[in-house]
Amino acid sequence: MQLTDAQMRLYAITDDRWLNGRTLYDCVEDALKGGVTMLQIREKHCSTEKLTALAIPIVSLCHRYHVPCIINDDVQAAKDSGADGVHVGQDDASIAQARAVLGAEKWIGTSAHNVAEARKAQQDGADYIGTGAVFGSATKQDATPLSLQTLQEICQAVTIPVVAIGGITAENALQLRGFGGQGIAVISAIFAKPDCMTAAKEMRQLADAICKGAGA
Repeated sequence: MQLTDAQMRLYAITDDRWLNGRTLYDCVEDALKGGVTMLQIREKHCSTEKLTALAIPIVSLCHRYHVPCIINDDVQAAKDSGADGVHVGQDDASIAQARAVLGAEKWIGTSAHNVAEARKAQQDGADYIGTGAVFGSATKQDATPLSLQTLQEICQAVTIPVVAIGGITAENALQLRGFGGQGIAVISAIFAKPDCMTAAKEMRQLADAICKGAGA
């Protein structure tokens, strides 16, 4: 089943560094109430067992809000937690390996930094692409900024959904207006804020403005 433009519109990625005493579950629920349309659980330093235990209630929460929940990198945790799929980077498990574990019904996303990687991702069976870093990154210090022109070329080169990622904030998001993709992916723009619901509402409004005409 193909992901819709609406599901890709505001793609939130978790990071527990900014919880400040709050639980990840509560922050995710606030983000969902604010209008997040897809969630990725990204906890880099968890074992598969710990990540699975963390993810199970969050996957259930997302499903109550009719929002897909994706696990970053860990294919087995994605399977064991009942998540809707996995996101694998260029240096992680291959799309084919992830598909062999998760089957045809789960979604597999991957990262692409140029047209060649994007085309290969689609050819390999990816369901969506995250591309960036459009404004650098607060979570990946070695991320290289991606030009708007390259972002547009990637969107034009593939038929699967594309979300822009990397340093997107309320202050710079509108620079991406009309880039040609289906949504934006954010981390700190929601989870580093003291009020995740209000932050998500603002980012959702911006995502809708940026991707106007991309589909319902």
